[in-house]
Amino acid sequence: MPQTPLHAEHARLGASFTDFGGWDMPVRYTSDLAEHQAVRESAGLFDISHMAEIFVRGASSSAFLDYALVGQASAIRDGKAKYSMIVDLDGNIIDDLIVYRLAHDSFLIIANAGNRSAVVKALNERVTSFDSSEVVDRSDEFALLAIQGPKATAILQTLTDSDLSELPYYSIGKGKVSGVESYLCRTGYTGEDGFEVLFRAESAVEVFNALINAGATACGLASRDTLRLEAGMPLYGHELDLETNPFEANLGRAVKLDRENDFVGKAALKVIAEKPVTKILVGLVGEGKRAARADYPIYASSEATDSIGKITSGALSPTLGYPVAMAYVSPEHSALGSLVSVDIRGTRLEMKVVKLPFYKRAS
Repeated sequence: MPQTPLHAEHARLGASFTDFGGWDMPVRYTSDLAEHQAVRESAGLFDISHMAEIFVRGASSSAFLDYALVGQASAIRDGKAKYSMIVDLDGNIIDDLIVYRLAHDSFLIIANAGNRSAVVKALNERVTSFDSSEVVDRSDEFALLAIQGPKATAILQTLTDSDLSELPYYSIGKGKVSGVESYLCRTGYTGEDGFEVLFRAESAVEVFNALINAGATACGLASRDTLRLEAGMPLYGHELDLETNPFEANLGRAVKLDRENDFVGKAALKVIAEKPVTKILVGLVGEGKRAARADYPIYASSEATDSIGKITSGALSPTLGYPVAMAYVSPEHSALGSLVSVDIRGTRLEMKVVKLPFYKRAS
């Protein structure tokens, strides 16, 4: 099982490990709750070096990505970023990803670790019609750290020569972090402010420990999962997969069907957009302390026997103190305020459909 360049450091800090996307990753160091709270109240540090870094460059790179992805990469300004997806010909989601425009003819794509091969394969197949562009998978060359939380910017600023105030949300810049040349991406997966710092893998231990010594708390994937759930952010393999299209996942805003140029999956997505969906992603909240977990069935009432959907992600929210979940349900049960019944190991829990996200940081 592959490991990130920081595996020995995680072990030294007492981390427990888990298989995540085929990687041996730290799931926690102390407690899930403490690490979750560190991000919400101060600053947490995540090793996300398992993620894929794919560079696209060449004179036709923006036209190529307009064709390869559902979003319009050519509309991204230099130094900015956009959330997008890559779909198959049927409009189903191969992966969701972040696209950063480094320069006029240069882009960086961050994709999910488990989908690296599928994304690289799809991009290489789609680039063949664009002679002046190339796709370069450099995932193995880089380490990626996410520092997230209300104190994340202040902590990172003590270690970098860049003025972080000049990098707004969903932008990317360059600078040194603890003397190491880095990309500074103002993005994240926790619902908090912060940065994802990308740099050469051989400097991973140095930068990781510098951020810890500057005040960040090492956090594992368990807290990352509850943080992204509270923020209503989808996770591939749970909310997103090859059997789901963007409209079912409430991500239709990322699909630009009104642009003139063609893109892979456009014809299918146009048809899908004109038809009623058969399932729709919703947020659910409950009472008490029992959490609805992934794959638990959902019913229209406590007496009903026919399932109307299933939980995709669920937890007892550490920040809010009550159960929250994301789920796919049939459209007739998706209206805000609707009550449904979730089977939790033989016991029914009433949950209410609410607007996502569950948690939003103060501006």
